[in-house]
Amino acid sequence: MAASVDSLDTGRPPTPHTSPVPWVAMYHSVGDCSDDPYRITVTPQRLGRQLAWLRRRGLRGVSVTELLAARARGEGRNLVGLTFDDGYADFVTDALPLLHRWNCGATLFVLPGRLGGDNAWDPLGPRKPLLTADGIRRAAAEGVEIGSHGLTHVDLTKADDVTLKAEVAESRAQLEELTGTPVDGFCYPYGTIDARAVQAVREAGYTYACAIDPGPLTGPHALPRVYVGQDDTAWRLHLKHWLHRLRRRPVEGL
Repeated sequence: MAASVDSLDTGRPPTPHTSPVPWVAMYHSVGDCSDDPYRITVTPQRLGRQLAWLRRRGLRGVSVTELLAARARGEGRNLVGLTFDDGYADFVTDALPLLHRWNCGATLFVLPGRLGGDNAWDPLGPRKPLLTADGIRRAAAEGVEIGSHGLTHVDLTKADDVTLKAEVAESRAQLEELTGTPVDGFCYPYGTIDARAVQAVREAGYTYACAIDPGPLTGPHALPRVYVGQDDTAWRLHLKHWLHRLRRRPVEGL
């Protein structure tokens, strides 16, 4: 019989050999999803219900740094990483109040090379404004972890050496100057990775990096994540949570 999601918090510390890869949810935009060809948007109402689902089950959304730190202490079985990619302006207006309401934290992956711009990398769908420097600083001041999503949202597996270094290392330097705090996390644009991109992220000094389904590259610098969208009702979240534990093999260092 499949284990209930409530059985995740057993009170027993995880071990490197038996602890599953941490559950990290991947969000993007929070707002109107009536024109959403890439399925990157959830409405505030849906996000609120999803956060309520977590809390009803004794789970709490946190930043990836908090999640990994807890697991390193042998704790955090009731924690779920919440990540928001691209740094849309609606994070501050629509997502942040809900995170506060449900006492959740999050990691926001932003693009310092596109401050105040829009999602120009998406050829279809509406233009979605991105956070300005002030918006990013506001999110950081309200307890959100700021991570890098690269400078301009390019596929790192297709980037030349100069572009790869700029997207990975220069983006970190710019964000640390912008926020005045260390930037520990990176998120691969489009979720695409290869060994070269992972090595570049590691050499740039990041503590961890998020992908989507990194396969054999899974590790602290290639964390798998679970897509969460507008159609994810309570039963779908339950299923995704359970399947993640079933599919993801334990990895040393996680």
